[in-house]
Amino acid sequence: MDRLNRYKVVPVVVVPSVDKALRLAEILLKEDLPILEIVFRSEVAGRALKEVKEQFPQLLLGAGTVLTTEDIDIAEQAGVDFIVSPGFNPTMVKYAQSRGMTMIPGISNPSLAEQAMQMGLTLLKFFPAELNGGIPMIQALQSVYPQLRLMPTGGIRMSNLKDYLALQAVVACGGSWLIPKDSLEWGNWELITQRIRETKELLGP
Repeated sequence: MDRLNRYKVVPVVVVPSVDKALRLAEILLKEDLPILEIVFRSEVAGRALKEVKEQFPQLLLGAGTVLTTEDIDIAEQAGVDFIVSPGFNPTMVKYAQSRGMTMIPGISNPSLAEQAMQMGLTLLKFFPAELNGGIPMIQALQSVYPQLRLMPTGGIRMSNLKDYLALQAVVACGGSWLIPKDSLEWGNWELITQRIRETKELLGP
């Protein structure tokens, strides 16, 4: 949580190839934003997670869109630092906890937040953020659950990033705005580097 709070943003990407995942990791480290979430929405995700962690162990690496216990096994074998799911599934949470893994499941309302906290979780993904009330909803949640820490994802962009990060409950914001899918697929590293720098400049020191 401390490292998420320090970096403030989590680039969420669908990697088209292992080579491009490695190149992206290299750029993130060079630009002093050593964090990446690779989602299980491509056939190479598992291999990419393993290769990125092996070659860049200093990168805070997450596996996203974790939907099955098999995904958890693959993420564990890759040595990721945390796993993220779009929803809250108690069976998945228990399995991850039994493996000693840090899981950040998604929630969208008070009932799910309470169920997650009952399982010892206080850092949760708020997803999809904008479609579930955005900032006003997070303010409502933090007013009754002050111990809750959230990572909003879904609809976050440059224009609303700072407003989300200003909320007490928000540790970091995740999203794909930072690494546009087309830019990654085409290997437009200049545009990706520019977007990273613009985001860091917006965040300030």
